[in-house]
Amino acid sequence: MIGKEEILEKQAEELLFDNGYGGFSKDGKEYKLCVNKENILPTIWSNVISNKSFGIITTENMQDLVWNKNSRLNRITAWNNDTVLNIPSQIIYVKDEENNKIWTLNSNILPNPNYYYVTYGFGYSKYKNVYDGILQQTDIFVPNEENVVITKVRFKNTSDNFKRLKILVYLKTVLGEDEISSNGNCYFEKDGNIIFMKNMLGAPEFNKIAYISSNIEIKNFIKSKKTFFGNGNIKMPDSLFVDNFESCSGIGNCLALEFEVHLKEYEEKYLILNLGQENNLTQIQERSKVFGDVKSVDDCLVEVNKKWTNLINNLTIKTPDDELNILMNGWLIYQTISCRLWGKSGFYQSGGANGFRDQLQDCLGMKYIDINLLREQILKCSRHQFVEGDVLHWWHDETKKGIRTRFSDDLLWLPYSVYEYIKFSGDDAILDEPIEYLVGDSLKEGEMEVYHLYFVSKDKGSLYEHCLRAIYKACDFGEHGLPKIGSGDWNDGFSNIGVKGKGESVWLGFFLYDVLNKFCKIFEKRKDTINFEKCNQIKEELKKNLNTNAWDGRWYKRAIMDDGTEIGSMESRECKIDGISQSWSVISEAGDNDKKYISMQEVENNLVDRENKLIKLFTPAFQSWEINPRLYQSIS
Repeated sequence: MIGKEEILEKQAEELLFDNGYGGFSKDGKEYKLCVNKENILPTIWSNVISNKSFGIITTENMQDLVWNKNSRLNRITAWNNDTVLNIPSQIIYVKDEENNKIWTLNSNILPNPNYYYVTYGFGYSKYKNVYDGILQQTDIFVPNEENVVITKVRFKNTSDNFKRLKILVYLKTVLGEDEISSNGNCYFEKDGNIIFMKNMLGAPEFNKIAYISSNIEIKNFIKSKKTFFGNGNIKMPDSLFVDNFESCSGIGNCLALEFEVHLKEYEEKYLILNLGQENNLTQIQERSKVFGDVKSVDDCLVEVNKKWTNLINNLTIKTPDDELNILMNGWLIYQTISCRLWGKSGFYQSGGANGFRDQLQDCLGMKYIDINLLREQILKCSRHQFVEGDVLHWWHDETKKGIRTRFSDDLLWLPYSVYEYIKFSGDDAILDEPIEYLVGDSLKEGEMEVYHLYFVSKDKGSLYEHCLRAIYKACDFGEHGLPKIGSGDWNDGFSNIGVKGKGESVWLGFFLYDVLNKFCKIFEKRKDTINFEKCNQIKEELKKNLNTNAWDGRWYKRAIMDDGTEIGSMESRECKIDGISQSWSVISEAGDNDKKYISMQEVENNLVDRENKLIKLFTPAFQSWEINPRLYQSIS
């Protein structure tokens, strides 16, 4: 039997690397926070929870954005991105009808005076609070395969007084890309204990039915913000004080559900909420039954834990640095897969798109966890290459739309990743996979990017041919014998350096050399003497130019602008030295031996800031804008 609420006044567990707000559990598998009115986090610490198609962002303030298929184009609830107020898209209000005390399970909407304990785990977030003699424990997670987020709330009466609770669950619904476009178009209908929701003018790719269901009877529901808030506000909506309000189907702009929970002394009850999206009503009714009781929900969470444990346990490191061990043995793997590969969303950015280079880079690290992640991403990206050899910078799988740009490095990440995949797996048969190309209008003179729907060609080429097209497309050299930078290389901010088609990138030269060097090994193995000789000649000429035209006496330059202005030179007032060129002179093995050692010593002298424990990308920063390297930045 649980005693008085003071039992939660202090966190009983000793945490690793406790920073005053929270820390890791002793096994490093959970991160625990303790917040209240006085102990407010300095910024938002979120947990992105997802499977391959469905996901949610949670914060210390509970549930925020929920999406299906695409975290930007098909949001079920709103993405707020408010680092100051952090008002979530789901708020759970509690009112004790016996003494009129009101609070929220969310820690910063209408918090009670006691501590809120938050636990982030692999695939779940948990919350605990005691107030008014009631223990409240909330589990939020996404099943391994289903398009639903499950919220299980336990209410435990820790007193010898009868409790009659009014529960209001408020959802800031979107059912599309944003509230503005869907406002006034969303239809709500109650059938039994399920509320159905649909955007009547939604995009056809996402024109499905969202729903919320519960194990407890939905007493009333509200679909109007005006009705829910009345003359009140987010902290104290008028509907908390209305005993009976009109529940009717129709067009609305939010959703609020009312529940009643009666607790005898020391009694406990559970409120289960299923918020998801399916193709039709039959599927929704089936899903609601599957997760309609505590046992099925608990069993489902066990399966989620098994999945992540199996993935994460594929890699374990042990070093003298305990902080690094905790991050590598779970958290970085989990965040890369859940947030980057599956969710494509976070609290601070919610793009929903596939980035050609971005997800390939993510999967390169995940080859140690599941080599199929890299294989699948290689094949997916190769299908987004044009017949000319360039690629989509990013695209949405569901709409097939993407952005064609003049970024100069994206296409090279395909052959780079293919080589790394073969080297790690030994599966060189992937090179013979037949894959289609994209076709469409090339960029016109002066155009830096075009967002469009591109079509699939009738002809296919092997992955080997795709890699060749990418390599030769990248071998477009300027007057200094260095590859042209186009509208940016790995640094998207360098978008103004080559807009006139003349600017060159030193870093890209090293990267291209590395790709050429790698693929020459593949050419040799396949006895492709024509491409071997051609690429070997290109890389040797490139190496000579990198060590002459790109060398600045003490380090390698970073880029050369259309007008010949040098970036990353001792003559530069800003960005005198850029670390990425120096690093890749070593990584690619293209830098002359003496130059490599000299340049890395200058990185140590100029870019390593021991006082602040950081390594600068370059120095000094661009401030005067006498040289403006950035024209624009494409955002997915």
